[in-house]
Amino acid sequence: MVEISENLRRALHNLGLTDYEIKVYTTLLEYGDSTASKLSELADVPYSKIYEVLESLEKKGWVGTEGGRPARYYPKSPITALESSRMRIEKEFKANEEVILSELLPIYEGSGFRERHDIWILRGEENILARIKNLLSNCEKELLIAAPFLTKNLLTAFLPHITYITSKGGNVKIMVLNDVNYSLIKKLSEIAEIRLKEQMFGGGIVADSREVILLLGDEGTGISFAIWSDHVGLAKFAKNYFEYLWQSSVTP
Repeated sequence: MVEISENLRRALHNLGLTDYEIKVYTTLLEYGDSTASKLSELADVPYSKIYEVLESLEKKGWVGTEGGRPARYYPKSPITALESSRMRIEKEFKANEEVILSELLPIYEGSGFRERHDIWILRGEENILARIKNLLSNCEKELLIAAPFLTKNLLTAFLPHITYITSKGGNVKIMVLNDVNYSLIKKLSEIAEIRLKEQMFGGGIVADSREVILLLGDEGTGISFAIWSDHVGLAKFAKNYFEYLWQSSVTP
């Protein structure tokens, strides 16, 4: 049978596939279309379970059936299978969302409670850099950076995390002032999308539209004051403002 990594096994489990279903699907990928009895043997799945497993895989969109006696089963493309899983998960989420909101939201609103989000005021470059590094390490898909001033320490904090995010297929946009050293711009351009702006009032970083840090200071003294928050509304506002500035910035 095909040897699969633990990362792949975990990913398939997260999409709702069982160990038996993973065995059957990967066996079909390796050997091609097959009968249920042959699959039971090749995938080492008990014959008493094989039809149940195949039926489940077919419902989930990972396996197709060709009529005949006996019927033959074939693997769907991983792309097709993933799209089927995405649609199924979204449909299930929507149905669950409607039930949960209709029954729990009135209770929450009637209780008088309000969501609590952290908002921290940070002072001192060391404390601010530590929070920036933590924010960057939590970022997975999208990182937006507006940096009107770049200190050596700030750049050192940025680079390893930016490189890691982009290596995983993440999107990184960095906006700097148009008088920034060209060699620095060239270095950043190798790992992120760079735009130049004539003027910016303060800087900021938005991670995955859910965490934001606003930076205040100047080129001479570096960062002296910052505000960090995990409030989704504030992060969304900061992202929208960044995109507004990005539209009027220029490519180096």
